[in-house]
Amino acid sequence: MLDPISIDVASLNLASLVPMSIIVLGALAILIIDLITKDLSKSFYVMVSELFILLSLGSVLGYSGGDRGFFDVMLIDGIAVLGQIVILVASALFIPLALSSRRFHEYSFPEFFALFLFMVAGFQFMVASDNLILIFVGLETASLALYTLIAMHNRSRSFEAAVKYFTMGALAAGFYVFGALILYALTGSVEIHKIAEVLTAREFEPIWAVLLGVVFMLSALGFKLSMVPFQTWVPDVYEGASAALAGYMSIVPKIAGFVVAMRLFEFMVHADIEWVQITLWIIAVVTMTATNIMALVQEGVKRMLAYSSISHAGFAMSAILIGTTQANSALFLYWILFTFTNLGAFTMLWVSRHKGKGSWGNTRFDHPYEKFSGMVKIMPLNAVIMGMFMFSLAGVPPFSLFWGKLYLMSAAINEHFYWLAIIMAVNSAISVYYYLKLVVYMFLREPTTTDATVYMKNASTALKTIIGFAAAMTLLATLFVSPLLDMITTYVKASGF
Repeated sequence: MLDPISIDVASLNLASLVPMSIIVLGALAILIIDLITKDLSKSFYVMVSELFILLSLGSVLGYSGGDRGFFDVMLIDGIAVLGQIVILVASALFIPLALSSRRFHEYSFPEFFALFLFMVAGFQFMVASDNLILIFVGLETASLALYTLIAMHNRSRSFEAAVKYFTMGALAAGFYVFGALILYALTGSVEIHKIAEVLTAREFEPIWAVLLGVVFMLSALGFKLSMVPFQTWVPDVYEGASAALAGYMSIVPKIAGFVVAMRLFEFMVHADIEWVQITLWIIAVVTMTATNIMALVQEGVKRMLAYSSISHAGFAMSAILIGTTQANSALFLYWILFTFTNLGAFTMLWVSRHKGKGSWGNTRFDHPYEKFSGMVKIMPLNAVIMGMFMFSLAGVPPFSLFWGKLYLMSAAINEHFYWLAIIMAVNSAISVYYYLKLVVYMFLREPTTTDATVYMKNASTALKTIIGFAAAMTLLATLFVSPLLDMITTYVKASGF
């Protein structure tokens, strides 16, 4: 007779599951409340969602347990904490955008808020584990919820966007599974730190099998991070999704993907596997350059911002190629600053969303450049704030993203990636053109309408607060970049990266 298996509850470190458990409980609570009581206002569900997100954020910041938890599949190290902070802060800023002054289809369903919380939990599991199976579960949980959230915008473009995203996501999932299968066959483990130990001990032999596994994993994460040539779905999906959700998609799924990529590829970079370094170099450079060029010819502002966000992902991918503590710290600094700026820019589009096409005559896009002509004469404060977001995205000092780009290029130069730093600087210069194109329309063109509500159609107090907060963080970055960077570096060093 087999002896019963005894499990020491203390060794499970269940505290490592608390942040995700809070979010999942919040989602279930919303579904139960909806079953019991119908027709509650969206404001109630926004507040409930915000409460559970903030509780989860508090549990992340207050965590004091060990690195490992729940049969060692959870990994709560410094970059897991940083990743969860970015995810939860961006989510806390996103949820109040539901409080627009107009009625949008998706926010009338409590299921929207439950799905959103399930998605957040999925991303948390991705960054808080180095187990390939749990990462995959988190990835698919988040992705399936996100497909549905896009479709719930209830327009023909939204359905098209959701189907495209689902199709590409299914292909990426297949690549991920094949890559994980190969790495498991090579090492007998699905935990990244053990995979690294075995491959390093074997000197990465047989090299062809390692190459095949890495190619599959790069392809899978390339889809999620929208790296070239896997970025084709991004502009159409962003165009079909609401501006608010598009802004969220440009930030949170990518930071989760970057954390996984950091865990998976940096040990190969440190082992001086030349073909991995060359592949990452090509992907980063082509992504930031090709999408920058594509952004130059866009006629819609949302589509331009979609290509812009891909280019910024190429910048961030450079940090994984460099692979030093400074580079990894720069990645998080860059993405935190990008979170406020990009979410603010998309929120500005969200408040000006309306069904009519106005007098600008462009029926293809919700936000053509012509729509913002002469905006400074109608809504001067809005024009100044949007211009500030554009200058920040372009990397113009002293706005926030300038400091992220500067520190990232500094990390490249310190590791003798001189050509990479030059290419990053050139791409920043190219991006100035299409960001300033919007500024020219807002400040130097004659208005196409005198109706101020075109620019503030959905502007509730909550949305104005989010925009104001994002603008303040963008403008005052000089004051908090240094202490923020010190905090990030402390977490990154604690993780051994």
